[in-house]
Formats: sequence, C-alpha cells, structure tokens
Amino acid sequence: MPLLVAVLAVALAGCQKSPGAANAESVAPMDGALFAQDPANWTVHGGNHAEQRFSPLTEINGDTVADLGLAWTVELDTARGQETTPLVIDGIIYLSTAWSKVVAIDGASGKVLWQFDPQVAGAKGRDGCCDVVNRGIAYRDGRLFLGAFDGRLIAIDAKSGSKVWEVQTTDTSKPYTITGAPRLAGNLVLIGNGGAELGVRGYVSAYDAGTGKLAWRFYTVPRPDGKPDGAASDAVLAAKANATWFDGAWKQTGGGGTVWDAIVYDPELDQVLIGVGNGTPWNHTLRSGGRGDNLFLSSIVALDAKTGAYRWHYQVNPGESWDYTATQPIMLANLRIGGKVRKVAMQAPKNGFFYVVDRSNGRLISARNFVPVNWATGIDLKSGRPIETRAARYGPEGSLLLPSAFGAHNWYPMAFSPATGLVYFPAQEVPMIYAQEHGFVARPHAFNLGTYSEKNILPADPAAMARLRAGLKGALIAWDPVQQKQVWRAEQPGPASGGALATAGGLVFEGNITGTFKAFDARSGQTRWQFKAQTAVQGSPVSYAVGGHQYVLVVSGYGGGYGLSTPLGDGTRHRPNGRVLAFRLDGKETLPALPEEALAPFTPVADAFTPAQAEAGRRGFETTCAWCHGSGAQSSGVAPDLRRSPLLADSQAWRAVVIDGALADQGMAGFPDLFSPADAEALRAYVASRTR
Repeated sequence: MPLLVAVLAVALAGCQKSPGAANAESVAPMDGALFAQDPANWTVHGGNHAEQRFSPLTEINGDTVADLGLAWTVELDTARGQETTPLVIDGIIYLSTAWSKVVAIDGASGKVLWQFDPQVAGAKGRDGCCDVVNRGIAYRDGRLFLGAFDGRLIAIDAKSGSKVWEVQTTDTSKPYTITGAPRLAGNLVLIGNGGAELGVRGYVSAYDAGTGKLAWRFYTVPRPDGKPDGAASDAVLAAKANATWFDGAWKQTGGGGTVWDAIVYDPELDQVLIGVGNGTPWNHTLRSGGRGDNLFLSSIVALDAKTGAYRWHYQVNPGESWDYTATQPIMLANLRIGGKVRKVAMQAPKNGFFYVVDRSNGRLISARNFVPVNWATGIDLKSGRPIETRAARYGPEGSLLLPSAFGAHNWYPMAFSPATGLVYFPAQEVPMIYAQEHGFVARPHAFNLGTYSEKNILPADPAAMARLRAGLKGALIAWDPVQQKQVWRAEQPGPASGGALATAGGLVFEGNITGTFKAFDARSGQTRWQFKAQTAVQGSPVSYAVGGHQYVLVVSGYGGGYGLSTPLGDGTRHRPNGRVLAFRLDGKETLPALPEEALAPFTPVADAFTPAQAEAGRRGFETTCAWCHGSGAQSSGVAPDLRRSPLLADSQAWRAVVIDGALADQGMAGFPDLFSPADAEALRAYVASRTR
C-alpha cells in the first residue's frame, strides 16, 4: 500500500495543465479499502473494488512503449468469443474462457499450470443471447469463484485447479445463463445471471465463500402474482415496484431485469451496486400495456452488502423498451464537483448518456450524451428522467433509433486515471429499426423481444454490405465526468472493441474487433503503439509485475453478441482460436502465420423451393437462428455460414440438426419445441434463397 500511494503521488504531481489532464484537480483523495490495490497484482475484477482499471505501474510508459513486444502466448482451445478480465496473484495468472473454462498460467514464462473444465453441456448454448462467453472470475483466500454458463457457482482451489464446492444458482428448467464475473463483498460471493431476451426473472444472489450456502437473494422485478419470495427484496418490491407493473406479457415471461454484468462492492458504505437489465419482452407496450416504470428494470440499485436489503435506486430508462440496459460497468470515485467532494458512481449505459450519481443516496448529479442519440433530447436533472422524443415509443410502423440494442456502450469495461481525471471507454454508433411485432406470442426458451422489422435484415449484396459496414462507427472516448464533456476521441475501425486499461505510465490500452491491440496517450489520444493479434481483441487488458518487469496482458478471441450475430467486423474468413497475449519491454515472440484459406462456395441446392416457402422461413430464421448464424444467413465466421454448409443440400440431415439436435454437443441444440419438420424445411428454403 505505501508503494501504491507513492506511485500515485508521483503520477499526480507530474500532471500538467494540458487539455487531457486539466481535470486531475477534480479528483479527490482516494484511499482506504475501496481504492486499495497492490501494483504488482490484479486481484479483483476491476483492479480495485471501485473498478477503475488503473495500474500504478510505470515501467511501460510513453517513452518506453515503443519497445513493447510479445513476451509469450498461450493458444486456447476454442474460437468462440473471449471477453475475460484475467486475475494475477503472486505471479500466477488465472482467467476464464469461453464455455466457462478456467486456466492458470505462470505469469513470467507462460507455462500452463492447470486447466479446469466445468463440462457445460453443448446444448446449453441455445440459451445464450450473446455467445458462450465468460467475463471473469473472483479470488479470495486461495480459492477462485466461477459463474458457469449453466448457472452454477463453482469454488476452485487456486493451487491445484480442483473443485471445492458448487451450487446451482438458477432454475435449470428456465433459460438462465451466467456470463458475468462474480464479485466478493467480505465473505460473500455475489453472482447474477442472464436470459432476459428469452424470458426469465432477474435476481442477484450472495453465497458464503467458505461453504457455498445462500446468504441472501434480491429479485429485481416482482412476481407476476405479487406475492413475496421470502427474499431480501420482498419489502421494496411490495412498497415500490409492484405498482409500476401492469397486465401484459411479462406475466408469462418473468419480466426480465437480469443482473448479467455490473456488480460493485463499496466497502466505504458497505453496500453493493448492481446494474439491472432489460425487460422481457423488450417492448413496453406488449410487456406491461405501455404503462408504468417497471421497476427495477434498467436501474442502478444499491443494496446492503450483508443483508441484501434495498437502499436506493436510480432508473436510467423508466418503462424500458429498447434493451437499453443499466448492466454496463459501474465505476466508483471521489470527485470534486461544485466545490464539494462527492462520492459518486459513474456509468455509460447502452442508452448513450454518461451518468454521475451520488452513491450515498442515488441522486442524479449530472448526465450528458457521449454519442449522437435520437430517442431523447436530454435528461431532466430535477426528476432524473429522460426527455423522450416522439419517435422513441415505437409502434407497428417502426422507428429508426440511435443507439440500437447493441448500445452506445455495452459490457466493455471502462478505465479511470487519477492522473488525468478522465474516464476511458469504447463507444459505438449502430442504429436499429424498432417496430412492434405483429401477432406476438410469448414462447418458452425462445427469443421474446416483441420488436421485429424485416428492414433490419442485412443485404445480400456485397457492395451494400460494404457501405453499411463503413457507416458503423466505433471509438475510444476520453470523458471528463465532472464537466461532462469529451476530451478526445480515437476512432476505431468499427463497433465492439474491448475493455480499457489506464496506467500511471500515461497510457490507455484497448483492443478492437479487427484484431489490433493499441496503446494510446492518456492525455491526447494519440496512438503510441500497436500489435496485430490476428483475431479480435475483445478481452479486457490488465497489468502486473513479476521478476522485476511490468507486463500487459490481454486475451483475444472473436465472438460475443455483436461478433457472433453480425458479419460486420473485419470480414475475416478464418477465426483462429483465442490466445492469451503477454507483453513486456523487449519482448521478442511472434505469432505463427495464419493458414491461407479459400472461402467455401455456396452449397448448391437441387430442391425447387417456392418463394412462399422461403418467405415462411424468413421470420423464424431472423428471430431465432440469426442470433448465431447472422442476419440474412450471413455468418461472421464464428458459427457456421449455413449458406455454405453441406447440410443445406440434404433435407434429412438438416432436420437431424435443426430438430433432433444431432450437433448438440458442439453447441447446436435442436429446436423441436419451436420448429416442426415443415418449419425446418422453410428455414432451409430461406437460407437457400440467400445463396442466389
């Protein structure tokens, strides 16, 4: 701790009044358990409990970063998306990968020490909206804690990699998943879940780290019957939330409100902040008759860390209708605002506004949009509510809105530098047409969005796709949270970049979807260094020290919600397995060359499908299959491109996969509950039509 204080003191003392550092004086002293951090290690998900993702190490800095090179690499066993934030404890790296696997690696040599596979069933992949990713693990007293994709919370011995205990945190009859990292609050392990696109009721749970016994649970939305659960949330749901819900499809779907990412422990106030997600269905009109705020959807909620009792909430989108979740990273800080030191929580959720909230009471301090938005003209600071435009509440005719459900900022972690007073985060500009779905009927284990427009289907024409791809924007933004303004913006080649890391060396590290890992000047945004990783760098970098050297570590691997469902990345045909990449000064390792690969031709189909068959299959494909195989049957290269699959030519083989689940062990479950044999043939007709 004394070393950390000294390093930060030097970094802050060296700040000049340059444009990128002008806000450093707004940073109040940050000490105590909330901000404590061992410079050589990365022991918690966000670097410290405040989740600021700042490394006090300085060996790698603006003067030396040109000499940064690859020290070692470890190839992972899957080409699925990698969104993890590694942990580093006493020179040993612990990280989670796709399919909820965990690997331990020597931080100096790159030697794999052990691997843990929870054996998640491949068929469970059907329940994921956004790939089979995992964003991280937690550590305490020699144990690692993993939230597995199938809803289990597993304690693992950090030395041996053996399982200590496990508990099923979800109802396995429902499409719950876990992709987020557990967090620790004292001796409690906190974990949420996902599944709101399909239809579940969200909650967060706290378990005893030693035994796995449930300590408390907080549900984020009411029961459809309004009755209590015997949970920590009972009192506040009865007092505040029940009256904000009305008749609608939520009574069949569960209402949503999953806590699938942001969970932050604040030891200063002994509270936990959770970010709550979207409703099920998305469409407020169908979900709740277009009435009520639907608490606690799209909210930051503060809970007592020991009991789970409600303290306060701030709802970013009352009556949420766009998948504008508040599950994006929540960061804590002490800032001087208006001449006073304020204990704040900061968030840049999907809706495109950057929020600064008083974390002691939940009152909104300020909010401003960080990208162009057209669903609202601003946030009323008195009420805290958005000032919605007329187009925001879409009907059957539809509205083109910005941002889309991909968000202006999604799960990608933010970083904060006390040396500059700036928050660094990836932003993106991806529009979408929202239209009320005609004839919506809630279905179990299916996507229940309540919004659908065929105008969102991607064009088959390569030239049109190229124009569309060129219009989608992504950038790394440096944001002044006190003045609520952008200080600089570094353009990226597209949306869906990785998380950010700020360092006392005056750098910000971030990867992007085209496979470039970059170091930016923290004050100016100038690119100071870059590395071609051959596949998307969507993991979140960390820094550690071992053997007297500073390392920067990141995990590559293409996929995730955007990467899996949209062929709008770099167009790479071959998606190599993900890799763990460790960099240090004078690193000399290189990556092996990618193999040359010719793009397979479209599969010829002898069957004479009618236009009516293809039309019948279009909606089923776009509302179910496209989440993995791509809009318009154009794959991103993670899941197979069905236009080029040999299965397309054989009706029986196609049916064996789509209905019978012949490839379930590979992640392609069957859908006998959603598709009849005639439906499966219509899907085949639609995919075949996209080859012409």
